[in-house]
Amino acid sequence: MFFGNSLTAGLGVEPEEAFPALVGQKIDSAGLGYTVVNAGLSGETTAGGRSRVGWVLRQPVDVFVLELGGNDGLRGLPLTDTRRNLQAIIDTVRRISPQTQIVLAGMQIPPNLGADYATQFKQTYIDLARENKLVLIPFLLEGVGGVAKLNQPDGIHPTPAGHRLIARTVWDILQPLLKQPVATKAL
Repeated sequence: MFFGNSLTAGLGVEPEEAFPALVGQKIDSAGLGYTVVNAGLSGETTAGGRSRVGWVLRQPVDVFVLELGGNDGLRGLPLTDTRRNLQAIIDTVRRISPQTQIVLAGMQIPPNLGADYATQFKQTYIDLARENKLVLIPFLLEGVGGVAKLNQPDGIHPTPAGHRLIARTVWDILQPLLKQPVATKAL
């Protein structure tokens, strides 16, 4: 399950062009037998994710990719709130589905809110992954963020080509976690 915001939802691209669908294609090609669920919601903050995570976990999930926080950072929300909400999501996943492997997608923001805020924002993901023993995607938008030709005119949401690069980044982290082959399971 990919649980995130507009990046996960694929805002501005066709659903099959968004990185979760592209990762699903890689899973299918490898014959791994997982079903990808895109639980991305445009505009979602960590607080919103915290309030809906229990609802999306009504089905068994083997791997939970947590991609939230970018909207918090762009809005300059207090990092203590972002961290608390992300931790609550992690705790909820572990409580409802203790066997689920959690992957945290790291995010970075431009320094327009100050270099200290941007540095601490990035560090939040590193710290949460370490403290919770999570698999970390260091920066979801690696090679895509800030590259004009890989982003839509808003400079935030990736183009189909950007989503293909994100899918490669995510696949490099996910592939070792997925058992081969398995009966159809939810990712």
